Amino acid sequence: MGEYKIRFEREGKEFLAAEGMTILEAMIAAGLEPNAPCGGAGKCGKCKVKIPGGVVLACQAKIHSDLTVDTGVDAKEKAKILMDGVFRPVDFKPGDLPEGSEHPLLAAVDLGSTSIVCYLHDGKDGRQLGVKSTLNPQRQYGGDVVMRASYAMEKGASVLSSCVRESIDRLLAELAAECGYKEEDIARVVMVGNSCMHHLFLEIPTDTLVLAPYNPKVLDPVTMPASEAGLHVNPAAELNWLSNIGGFVGADTVGCILAADMDQLEELTLMVDIGTNGEMVLGDRRGMTACSTAAGPAFEGAKITCGMRGGEGAIDHVWVEDGKLGYHVIGDGEPVGICGSGLLDAAAGLLELDLLEESGRLEETYYFTEKVFINQKDVRELQLAKAAIAAGIQMLCDSKGIPVSDIRQLLLAGAFGNYLDPHSACAIGLLPPELEERIIPVGNAAGAGAQIAVLNEEERARSARMASAVEFVELANDPGFQDVYVDKLMFGDEE
Repeated sequence: MGEYKIRFEREGKEFLAAEGMTILEAMIAAGLEPNAPCGGAGKCGKCKVKIPGGVVLACQAKIHSDLTVDTGVDAKEKAKILMDGVFRPVDFKPGDLPEGSEHPLLAAVDLGSTSIVCYLHDGKDGRQLGVKSTLNPQRQYGGDVVMRASYAMEKGASVLSSCVRESIDRLLAELAAECGYKEEDIARVVMVGNSCMHHLFLEIPTDTLVLAPYNPKVLDPVTMPASEAGLHVNPAAELNWLSNIGGFVGADTVGCILAADMDQLEELTLMVDIGTNGEMVLGDRRGMTACSTAAGPAFEGAKITCGMRGGEGAIDHVWVEDGKLGYHVIGDGEPVGICGSGLLDAAAGLLELDLLEESGRLEETYYFTEKVFINQKDVRELQLAKAAIAAGIQMLCDSKGIPVSDIRQLLLAGAFGNYLDPHSACAIGLLPPELEERIIPVGNAAGAGAQIAVLNEEERARSARMASAVEFVELANDPGFQDVYVDKLMFGDEE
């Protein structure tokens, strides 16, 4: 088999590709980190590139000659990444730190399915020194955790593990340098992430996550030398992963409930983190129950015809104005797509204008511009995603034998929850309408929890006790879930 020279015009990179390799495989091998939400199955249409002869899907186009490739056909990756979260003050008690640095540093890492956020703190007084983020490079192997877990089962986890370890190591080095220090000054790292991110990072087999009864192989906190994870921090530094709870409810959810002090709350509280996997916890000081539900990547733009992440050029908010939909574009330029919060607003607006039926039937494709629109397929994808979240909330309430109206506050965690319009979310039935006035966005609560855990060893130990006390409900094993899910497919309040 021959080799061919592939020139990636926009990046100024050249790569020798084996004959028969797809352009997407060449992009990954060349270190370009392309966006491939469907994992290269040719279904999402998000990996378009331009080659002599026209525009093709990189995952479907095979290499049989030298090529010049323009990867900028759908250049929509300047994503806004949420880094701030509601952060309660804690005493500075980090525990024993290794010697070897005149000025020790502490790092907290939120390894999300979509993005990675690293926080750096002063190891002497706990002050936050800086924060940096990047998109998760695993997205080139699939947009959701099930696709990545399946990839790891088929081809091994090493490539998925190494790419995020390298990204985190690079972020920590850059962060330390920007603050006037070295990466080797970092004396402890605390990490959070969902169960799949946890397993892939640690190269723990993912088979039990994608096969019934969907249990993580490891629930307990993990403590290991940070150097064993490829982090070039203090040679004696520890890496601490917070506990997993069960299913896809992982250390990121533990970070959320730690940040919210949820086991101390008097009022019944629902914490929801809406993403490709929707994690939710219902409870207070008398006990907590958690579940996860597979919403899919629609809220992040995947599977939506003109969908994109929340970055420059995205329609992020939509409203009814003079009998039609007005909209706002991130960056105030021409729209190039629509992100999750915009999609939610648009559905609520179309319902209000009677252009969308509660059944989900869209009268006709709605055009914002000639190139940016919402069609019937997009509405169906939104229905599936919103029904999963709504059904999860209902099932949690049913498990406690309470009506939804008993919930006194709804804490929305994560980027999508931070940017969505609560009225739109309730209007389409994503969130219970009776809770609209009780919704409180809490930002990146998982990241806030990771920071609390690295700053205070007692809180870190407490997080493990909290995790073990949470009752986990596996919705996939509940015979009643499907009926509730079908009910929640309707837009609006079906009651």
